[in-house]
Amino acid sequence: MNDDFVYVDDLVPGVRWDAKYATWDNFTGKPVDGYLANRVVGTRSLCAALEQACEEAASRGFGLLLWDGYRPQRAVDCFLRWAEQPEDGRTKPRHYPNIDRPQMVENGYVVAKSGHSRGSAVDLTLYHLATGELVPMGGGHDLMDPISHHQAAEITPAEAENREHLRSIMEGCGFDRYNCEWWHYTLRNEPHPDVYFDFPIT
Repeated sequence: MNDDFVYVDDLVPGVRWDAKYATWDNFTGKPVDGYLANRVVGTRSLCAALEQACEEAASRGFGLLLWDGYRPQRAVDCFLRWAEQPEDGRTKPRHYPNIDRPQMVENGYVVAKSGHSRGSAVDLTLYHLATGELVPMGGGHDLMDPISHHQAAEITPAEAENREHLRSIMEGCGFDRYNCEWWHYTLRNEPHPDVYFDFPIT
């Protein structure tokens, strides 16, 4: 692992994680190339900002649950190959109900070069500290649909408020949002803005 990269849970006390691409629970329906362990990795700068975000979230009664951080380039390449394969219908209802696989690329949900591969992007959500229950956000991780966009009209007022909590926490701690995915944030001053890494997560 590059010296500037660490396991996020080693530096961010109390953070929860479920590295979706290391599991069968993702839009490809199986573990993805480069994810050999269910751990979330990121730069030290990402971790410092996430520690601040955890503190701010806790002040509002929330914790952070991470789904992804650093993503090896080989995983991105795997996504692109998968998008070209014939449809089998296994994950379509949950992850891309209103588009076909090739449209994932056309619509920008899957890209050839992901900010995740630079080590300073994160996919995450909120959970209630009191109960451990996930906060309703109006759609799950990697739902490739307009309902996942920030300010989507189809979600409930409570879901919109929860998305706003996450947005204000993350933007207040140095992150920028990705408008098409309510769960995706990138560190504003990332340390490797032009480098796409490919070491596996082990």
